[in-house]
Amino acid sequence: MLPLIAGNWKMNMDIDQGAALVFRLRDLLRNVQAVEIVIAPPFTSLHHLNHLLADSGIKLAGQDLFWEKSGAYTGEISGEMLKSTGCKYVIVGHSERRQLFGETDETVRRKVVAALRHGLKPIVCVGETLDEREAGKTLSRVRTQVSGALSGLAGSAMKEVTIAYEPVWAIGTGKTAKSQEAEEVHNFIRELLHELFDRESVRNVRIIYGGSVKPDNIDELMAQPNIDGALVGGASLKAEDFARIAGFQRL
Repeated sequence: MLPLIAGNWKMNMDIDQGAALVFRLRDLLRNVQAVEIVIAPPFTSLHHLNHLLADSGIKLAGQDLFWEKSGAYTGEISGEMLKSTGCKYVIVGHSERRQLFGETDETVRRKVVAALRHGLKPIVCVGETLDEREAGKTLSRVRTQVSGALSGLAGSAMKEVTIAYEPVWAIGTGKTAKSQEAEEVHNFIRELLHELFDRESVRNVRIIYGGSVKPDNIDELMAQPNIDGALVGGASLKAEDFARIAGFQRL
């Protein structure tokens, strides 16, 4: 599987700003090869940007979805709606959704199932808080989140799933887990997948890192054997920074 570099724009960029960023990214990423590149703009920009990304190789992701196909769910968006805008991926269970909007391991699981049902590839976010890390609970917390999110899935579905390890204490803080710390958790997740599913089913599951990923730390992160890409926040809003991350240098 190719490395996956995904940019999560969060609640930033209106349609015009997003279009300007996409035009610049198309130019900067034209010669980047052997990397799968995804951007996750706000819902309001997806349809417009889908047309601007035609023939660019850059794919679209939704930042969230609801598990029902339709109905009286004010403010929500379904997997079918995301597909109609051109999305190939969807981010599920981001820590900001968990912390600010009450996401639980069970709601994340339902969203993973819904994404797969609608032909979307879920990027499932897991990660510990600072208190959990300092208490030595990182691996137990990650185990609970991964197991909960993937509960009940058939092994055959795992080829569509990406796991994003994002330590909560490193998101938007400027702090980044040391590459060895990130690798330890990524290796743990990979071994956990081998426990939950047969090895062949999860052989190509990508485990990507998120948490203050920047041009100056991407090379070291990507040198780790179990880090298969990055979920990029703030740096994805700067075309040159995101392009440098997507064009990381192999050490």
